[in-house]
Formats: sequence, C-alpha cells, structure tokens
Amino acid sequence: MAPTVPARAPSVILLDGRSGAGKTSLAIELAAALREHRTVTLIHLEDVYPGWDGLAEGIARCADHVLGPLRRGEEARWRPWDWERGADGPERVSEPADVVLLEGVGAGAAPLRALADAVVWVDAPADERRRRALARDGDLYAPHWRRWSAQEEAWLAHDDVPAAAAVTVASPRAPTGPRDSRTGCWPPSPGSPRCGASSPRALGTRVRGRRRAPPRRGAGPGAALPRALRCVHGGGLARLLRRRRHPAERRGHPRDADVTPRNRFSVMADDGGLLGRRMAHRRGRTEVVHGPATDAPVSVRSDTPFFRWLDAEWGHGQAPAVPGLECGFVLGWLGYLGYELKRECGGSDVDPGLPDAQLVFAARAVVLDHATGQAWLLALDAADAVPWLDRAAAALRECDASGGPAAATPEAVTSAPAFTARDTAAAYQDKVRAAQAEIAEGNTYEACLTTTLEATVPARGDRPGVVPLQAYGALRRRSPAPFAAFARFGSLAVGSTSPERFLSLATDGGLRAEPIKGTRRRSPGASPEDAAADERVRAELAANPKDRAENLMIVDLLRNDLSHHAVPGSVRVSRLFAVETYATVHQLVSTVDARLRPGASRAEAVAAAFPPGSMTGAPKISTMAILDQLEAGPRGVYSGVIGYFSRTGAADLSVVIRTLVMETADDGATRLTLGVGGAVVADSDPADEHDEIRAKAFAVLSTLGSEFPQD
Repeated sequence: MAPTVPARAPSVILLDGRSGAGKTSLAIELAAALREHRTVTLIHLEDVYPGWDGLAEGIARCADHVLGPLRRGEEARWRPWDWERGADGPERVSEPADVVLLEGVGAGAAPLRALADAVVWVDAPADERRRRALARDGDLYAPHWRRWSAQEEAWLAHDDVPAAAAVTVASPRAPTGPRDSRTGCWPPSPGSPRCGASSPRALGTRVRGRRRAPPRRGAGPGAALPRALRCVHGGGLARLLRRRRHPAERRGHPRDADVTPRNRFSVMADDGGLLGRRMAHRRGRTEVVHGPATDAPVSVRSDTPFFRWLDAEWGHGQAPAVPGLECGFVLGWLGYLGYELKRECGGSDVDPGLPDAQLVFAARAVVLDHATGQAWLLALDAADAVPWLDRAAAALRECDASGGPAAATPEAVTSAPAFTARDTAAAYQDKVRAAQAEIAEGNTYEACLTTTLEATVPARGDRPGVVPLQAYGALRRRSPAPFAAFARFGSLAVGSTSPERFLSLATDGGLRAEPIKGTRRRSPGASPEDAAADERVRAELAANPKDRAENLMIVDLLRNDLSHHAVPGSVRVSRLFAVETYATVHQLVSTVDARLRPGASRAEAVAAAFPPGSMTGAPKISTMAILDQLEAGPRGVYSGVIGYFSRTGAADLSVVIRTLVMETADDGATRLTLGVGGAVVADSDPADEHDEIRAKAFAVLSTLGSEFPQD
C-alpha cells in the first residue's frame, strides 16, 4: 500500500523499459504536453545510477533522495553520477511540481512504485533496442551493452514491472534519442548532466564586430553583399550549413536601399546537428522527422491539423534570447505554409499536389547583422554545439580575412525557360468579369484573382535544368527585396523575392501586418527624362482611387483578423497608402499594428490572419470560395507565407509573391511555377488587370531570360 502523502502531493508517473525502448522520448513528449497546463519535473534515472553496475543501488538512491522528497512535496537534494570521474558529482536540487515524471531502466521497480500513481512500460524488439541504444550513446555504451543487459534481466526476473504497468506502449520505431526543442534533454557526454532546464540554451558566438557602411545605391551585384555573406555561401561555412538537403534562408539586404529594420538581418540555417528536425504537412497529416543525417532518421506521423501542431510546438513557449542579439530569430522553425492550408481557416479542401507546409527545425544557424557588420553563430546547447560553433567561427574568420570568395553570377539555368500560362489573356479577362459579377451580386467586394505560369527545363548532361540556389541568387540580384527567402526540401526549392510582410510577432506581443495592394511597373531608363517619367508613375499610383480602395479594403480585413487575438483597442493603422519603390515596381503599402492579448496562442493569431488577405480579397471566406471556382488549379506554395517561428516566440512571415517554385525530377529536369495575380474590384478594367500580372511577373521572368507567354 502506498504511504500516506500530503494533500498537495504531486502526481507521480514512472516510465520504464529496457535500454533503447524509447522511454526517454516518450517522457519528453509527455512532459512537453503537460507543461502547457501544469508544472512538471522530469528526472532521468540514469543520472542517479552509480556506474555501470549501479542499477540496484540507483533504484534505492532514487527512492530515498529523489522521488521520496518530491512525493512529499519537498525539494530533492541529490548528487548525480559523474560518468567521466566515476564518482558522485555536485549536488543538484529538483523542485517539487504538479507532476513528477521519472524515466529510466528500473523506474518502475517495487520501491519506486510504492511512491507513484502510475507505471508506463515501454517496449520494442530487442534488435531495434540495441541498434538505437548504440546509435544514441555510441562508443560510450558499446563496451557495456551486455553488462548492463544482464542487470536488466536479473532485476526483471524477480520484479515483473510489465505486469504491474497500467499502460504498455509498443515502440517499434521510437527515436534514437530525444530531440524536443522544449526540453533540450539529450544523452549525456561523460561528465555532463543529461537534462538541464526546461528549455535548452541557445549558445551564441559573435564573430565580427566591425561596422560596415551601407551598400552604395546602384552598386554592382557583388558590392551589395557583405563579405560575411559571401563567406557563408562560398567558403567553409557553406559546407557546414549545406551538407543537409533541407536548408532555409531569410535574407534582408536589398541592393538599392540603406539598412532598415525590415532588411537588417539575414538568417541561414538547416536541420543538421543532433537536435535538427524537419516536418511536412499534407491534408491533415503531419510528419516530423528526427535525426542527424548520419543516423537512421525517425519519422513520427500524426493526424494533426497544421495549426494545432504549430500551437503545441511553438504557440506558447518563449525561450530566452541571446544577449546582444537584436534579431527575433534565436533558432526554431523555418519554411513555408502553402495557400491550401486555408482548409483549416475557413476555406475549402484543395489538394495542392505538394505538401501544404514544410519546415525545418534549426538547432544551429548564422545570423548576419547588416547594421553592425556582426556575424552571429547560434547553436542549441547539445553535445555537438560547441564543436560546430568552433568550426563555423574558424571558417568564417578565415574566409573574412582572405576577403571571401569572389562574388560571382553563375549561370542559373541551362536555357531560357519557355513558360506557358494556365490562362490565356482572354480567359483571364473573362474571369475578371466573372469576379465583377460576384461583386455586383454582393458576394465579395474585392477578389485577388491569380493564375500560374509553368515551364520545364531539361537537364544538360549531369547538370539539372535549374540550379535552385543560383537561380535564387540571380532573382535577388535582379529584384532585391526586404523579405527575400530561399528554402529547399529535397527536390523542392522555393526562391522568393517578396516585398510584402504577412505578419510579424515580437517577443513582447507586438503584431504587425504590411499589406500591399496597388502595383505599377517602373520606367526602365536612367536618364533625367526617364526619372521624371518614373516619378509620374509613382505619383499616379499614390493618388489612384481604385488602388487606394483596394488597399483600404485589405487594411480593414487585416484589422479584423488581428483583432481576434489582440488587446482590445490596440489595433491601429500606423501607415496608410505609402508608396514603396523596388527595382522593377512601385507598390502601395499600409501598416496595421496590434498587441497580442496576454495568454493568447501565437499560432492561433497566425491562423486567424491566414491566408494573407492581400491574396484573397474581402470578405475572406466567401471570396476564397469564389476564387476556387474561378481559378483553374491549386496555388500551392504561392499566396502562402514563408519565414520563421523562433523559440523566443517571435515570428516574421512574408507573403509568397514574386516567387519561383522549383521541382527537380529524378532525370534532372526542373519544373518551374510562378504565380501572379491582382485584385479585382467593381471598377477594374480587365485588360489593365492582365497588364498588371505581366508587370508582376517581369522581374522573375527577365532574370531567367524568359518572356511572358504569348497566347
């Protein structure tokens, strides 16, 4: 019979199983879920074992000095085993909590069961358990596998824990080790504690501190890039970041503008390292893949809606920032959310063909601060963090000292792609008229009608038809933008030169959306006459009543979207009808600010504004249904968002426009898709609307040497 305990005693759950069964991963996932509503203390029993022959003594020590006090609602003072020295280490204090989870071989032993409320037994096939245990702990564990297994079997021969368990979990393919960003626990290296605070520290190294002048207006492509940026792409650091197939990048360094808060930082990261992960979501099914490239990856699938997954993974937690780093990204998730995720936000279910969303969890990254000239190297505190930081810092210093690799403009495509349009000019104009008929019926006020351009570029020899990263670099040089981004997920790559912010969330709860509605192609020349013509185009856009009406309707829509999770009275329009000028276009931009309500879910705030109102029209739900009927196919990545969800709770997401989606087939041929669209209102001219999508496609098409397809 369990001893009498105080009324406020915690709930104690024991997770037991043989080595390699996956109990640590289950404990971490359970702790993360419970921490949404309760305080949790997680103890790893292997921290208590006094050496490789210490199973029995570890159980006794845990009962007397760890679980006993915690069960009584008291703090536990105990000494973890220093595996390197072979002796007890410094005293550790474990605080009482609402729930205590004890995990490890022997956690369900009789002396510990007497102090617990429930026992969970985790099981897996013997060969799989051995493979995972050795992959996890490597050379540290290999010489002791038989020795430890013998203790396990001897103990279980007289203490039938599986029979005493309330729940048995079969784990045929559990992760080889925990990789949960919210707990940061990892198998120990000799002499170091296994599990630290409830969220792992982000280690930061500031490599350079020389302030550099902003880029010169009109400078050549190479001059636009700080030396550190070229070092990352062309030097040793590139090899450290690019050895995985799932890199992501967020650039903010336009050639023809000074450094501003919107383009101050560039972020480059991948899913490498011990804590790296990647995820893909397709029509209600989420898959998360754990594991370094050298290890057998472990895939965890669940029938979880995307925004529910995002809420659990990111929507509440706020990890500490790195002192001195002003960038909102301090490691976390990066990637895209495709337009067809609208099915979770009031839209219909359309199959995009591609995953609805793909993200990588970056446990290491490079952040470049263009305002100060500093390069930050970030890594989550794990066994591989410090070695990676040292190698990356050395590579960046060496490259920077040598001047960096020469800025180059390599050929991005084997030949100029010949694009075809999903809609002919006449068909697109007919759809504009159909949208206007819906407006006349009162079903919508404004509809963002889109179409898609497609091309396939065959491989040339052993070279793919398009080299995605080079194509993105060419796009960024041709049309620099504050939210330029590149992401690659296996054979799929996304190169975006978006000027439009969908939504940013600051760690303090500040919300900001910056919708664009109203576009004019710039005058192409450089003479005074051309400059005067360009200024007239700019002034006409600023004063045009149709464009101002389009912009105002989306501003109203976003005010409503942000208000769902904002502090009442905090929503305001801080900028209305401003004209921003880019390399190829002028655009009409407004800014809507708000403050997130305390305790509100950040993921739900993103979902409330998704998909971007500037890419749907207003009112959003009914307009999306009209667009599904008018448009000839799914939008896919286009019209969605791309950016990051930081562990600090910050996020910065841009609208996927001016974006080339590249899919490389097994034979090296590359399929290119480019989405373009414009807002249709009651007084739209169908021919002008078609001219507008031609203007929006110009920057991407001209970069590739292509022209807008003729009917």
